[in-house]
Amino acid sequence: MPVFEYLCKECAQEFELLVRGSAAPSCPACGGQELEKLMSLPRVKSSATRGVAMRAAKRRDAKQARDRMHERIRYEQSHDRHG
Repeated sequence: MPVFEYLCKECAQEFELLVRGSAAPSCPACGGQELEKLMSLPRVKSSATRGVAMRAAKRRDAKQARDRMHERIRYEQSHDRHG
């Protein structure tokens, strides 16, 4: 049973839908039946793509940790002056 991506021409909602047999799909938001089937991009997972995702996640986590530390330092400095 394939999953297809659709765009409802009535409410402009994009959604994925599992299509069974010859059932006519309808928009889950408005119930409209005037739909455009969208091109779905394949999703590939490999050790290379996993490595790229892990490096990106580590960079994001490091940046968030730096931002939290800077905010903590600013907070402590502002309270030391007023305390």
